[in-house]
Amino acid sequence: MQIGGIQKTSLLDYPDIISAIVFTQGCNFRCGYCHNPELITLNKEPALTPSGFFEFLNTRKGKLDGVVITGGEPCMQSGLINFIKNIKDMGFLVKLDTNGAFPSVLKEVIPFADYIAMDIKGPLYKYNDITQVNIETEKIKESIDIIMNSGINYEFRTTVVKYQLNIDDFIAIGKLIKGAEKYYLQKFVPSKTLDKSMMNKCTYSKQEFSKIIHILSAYIKSVILR
Repeated sequence: MQIGGIQKTSLLDYPDIISAIVFTQGCNFRCGYCHNPELITLNKEPALTPSGFFEFLNTRKGKLDGVVITGGEPCMQSGLINFIKNIKDMGFLVKLDTNGAFPSVLKEVIPFADYIAMDIKGPLYKYNDITQVNIETEKIKESIDIIMNSGINYEFRTTVVKYQLNIDDFIAIGKLIKGAEKYYLQKFVPSKTLDKSMMNKCTYSKQEFSKIIHILSAYIKSVILR
């Protein structure tokens, strides 16, 4: 595991759970709006070793309920499954954040995870444009199906930059994850980005989001703006 950093306490990242966040290094996507650009490439010197993280976690027993594993893209990590198992053995719940590009790894994770959050970058036909890499979109669809049929708690979420996604795109997303339990629309906030030109971009207005949520509600059980 290549650990890029930790956040000792979070009340927001794992619904209804007090958690710590561990950030992994390395991502196969190059989304311009990425707010963790420092985690995209692997550094020779990780911020923390796995043993160091478990030492920290041992001091948080009774204070935390869960651990969020995010990135970067955690499913690129060869030691991910054992890392999750060790966290579970310590009595913590585990939430995994993923971009869905590695369904074979996701299948291995599901038996040990308690919550999965998958980013939906857009409709499948826009994935290459938004991620700035060539994506095997059938793997994205496979991951969606795995998660929806997993039997564990999950959410899908999209960071919304106005120029990237139009109404027809949201309809396509609704059809892509039709029947999903929970879908979050995340307002793009230009505070830190991989592509500096994205700092000049905006998201939709509250009124526009209301229309989008109404459209998506025909396909998805719960659509939430955050």
